[in-house]
Amino acid sequence: MVATAAAVPLLGPDEVDVVQAGEPFPGGAIAVLAPGTGLGEAFLTMDGDGYRPQASEGGHSAFSPADEVEMELLRHLWRRYEHVSVERVASGIGIPNVYEFLRDGQGLAESAALAARLAGAGDRTHPIIEAAMDLRAPDPLARATVDLFLQVLGTEAANLALKVLATGGIYLAGGIAQRLCERLPESGFLEALRRSGRFRSTLERVPIAIVRGEVALLGVASVGLRLNAVSAGT
Repeated sequence: MVATAAAVPLLGPDEVDVVQAGEPFPGGAIAVLAPGTGLGEAFLTMDGDGYRPQASEGGHSAFSPADEVEMELLRHLWRRYEHVSVERVASGIGIPNVYEFLRDGQGLAESAALAARLAGAGDRTHPIIEAAMDLRAPDPLARATVDLFLQVLGTEAANLALKVLATGGIYLAGGIAQRLCERLPESGFLEALRRSGRFRSTLERVPIAIVRGEVALLGVASVGLRLNAVSAGT
C-alpha cells in the first residue's frame, strides 16, 4: 500500500480519472485508499523536496455508521464479528457482507440467476460488481450493494482526509475503484464524503481522483531511487 501511495505524486493527468476537481493546496497532505481484498490506506506528507509516503492500518479501524441504514448494517455484522472494522464493509470482502445485509436484513429481493452464480463462485465480489454494472439490465440488489459500499467508502475517505488534513487530494486505487468509477457520481459517494459538518466546505475543495492501472512498481522504483540518492550523498 505504501508503494501505491508513493506513486501518486508521479502520476500525470492521463493516469487518473477525476471525480472532483477541487482546489489542491500546494504541498498539502494526500490521502490514498485502495479497496481490494481488504481496505488499504496510506497518506503522503511533504518533506523538504518531495512527498514521503506514510503507512497506515486505517482499514482495521472500527466501522462508524453515518446513518440509520449503516447502523443496522453494523448490528447485522456484530452478529458475525466481534470487531467490525471498516474493511468489513468498504473492501472486496465487504461487498458480499453488504449484499447479504440488504437481502436478509432489508428485504431486497435476490434474483434466481445471480443467486445461482454466487452459489458456485469462490469469490462472490466480482459477480456482484458485474451484475451491478451491467449496462443492459443492472441487478437491483447488486446495484444497491455497490451504492452502499461506495457510500461507506466515501465516509471513510472523508475520515482519513480530515485526520491527515489531505488538502493535496484524495486518491482511490485498485481494481474495484476502477471498475466502479462510472457509478461514483450517482452512488452517494460524494455526498457521504462531504457530509462532515463544519468541514463540508473543506472537503468540497479537496481534489478526488481514481488511479488508473497498477502503479505499485512505479512507487517502489521511486522510493528506491530516493534511497539510492540519499545513500550516495552520505
